[in-house]
Amino acid sequence: MMIMKLKFIIAAISASAVLMGCSSAAPKQPQKKQLVAASEIEFSADSAYRYVCEQTAFGPRVPGSESHAKCLDYLVASMKRMGAEVEVQEGFGRSFDESNLPVRNIIAKINPSKANRVMLCSHWDSRPFADHDADASYHNKPIDGANDGASGVGVLIEIARQLQIKKPTIGIDIIFFDTEDCGTPDHISQKTYVADTWCLGSQYWAKSDLGRNSDIRYGILLDMVGAPGAQFHQEYYSKSIAQPLVDKVWKSASEIGYGNYFVDDNGGYITDDHYYVSTLAKVPCIDIIQYDPNSGTSFYEHWHTHNDTADKLDPRTLEAVGRTLLYVVYNER
Repeated sequence: MMIMKLKFIIAAISASAVLMGCSSAAPKQPQKKQLVAASEIEFSADSAYRYVCEQTAFGPRVPGSESHAKCLDYLVASMKRMGAEVEVQEGFGRSFDESNLPVRNIIAKINPSKANRVMLCSHWDSRPFADHDADASYHNKPIDGANDGASGVGVLIEIARQLQIKKPTIGIDIIFFDTEDCGTPDHISQKTYVADTWCLGSQYWAKSDLGRNSDIRYGILLDMVGAPGAQFHQEYYSKSIAQPLVDKVWKSASEIGYGNYFVDDNGGYITDDHYYVSTLAKVPCIDIIQYDPNSGTSFYEHWHTHNDTADKLDPRTLEAVGRTLLYVVYNER
């Protein structure tokens, strides 16, 4: 993913109080009853973390590599084991150097017969470059991408496992987008700028019949959701595209005790898979992504470095995200 603009906008909003007598007060509307309480939701942080480690054990998941092919088989088998109907969408995308990169999107459907559907997604590839590594000799070496890629996928595999045990009332499309992290490296100069070199998998899906003819109501993207004490601010494209969905997810997190992770504050504009899902496929999609104002990049401190390894993650963060998503899904109508 790429930062397009990372700037807090502070707006002062004034409101006037209106006094109403009892006779003119609108009748109270009955509140919708929760389908599933927070106490009923199960999510194993240890399992989610194990799924992260199993992905990184293959080595960097660079599109076209042997590690990538092995992880593809692992993810397909994992989602089938969770009872999902699985399809691999194959295609190509244009790289920053104008070459064609293979795209292998993994689409897993839970309750495939349900017309009322939502999408949960993450990217599963890892970056071919460590362009933000402090050691310049590592810039052209691929990274593990434990947080940047594998963390979101690990959460979604565990969510699929829980949805097999306790079925939701709606349909769920879990999509692992490929070739998200092959965008233009910061350490390489280019004479000609090539647009849209990030998120090639989601672009391919959104332009295909699967995306254009999708019956998905909305989507939630996970990206870098495993760091210790991570905070997820409300990303601006998400807010401009689907403010009510942002409100629903952040309110849900607060209701079940994860308000310290899901911060009710603004993040930046970030070009990530949710942007292309929303603008090309016209499926409103929001991004749950760590914002760290102290890192220098505003992302995870080990972003695009060789320190983005599984040992740097905290299962408790994975659990905060996973339980929040399950709470939203189980109470969706």
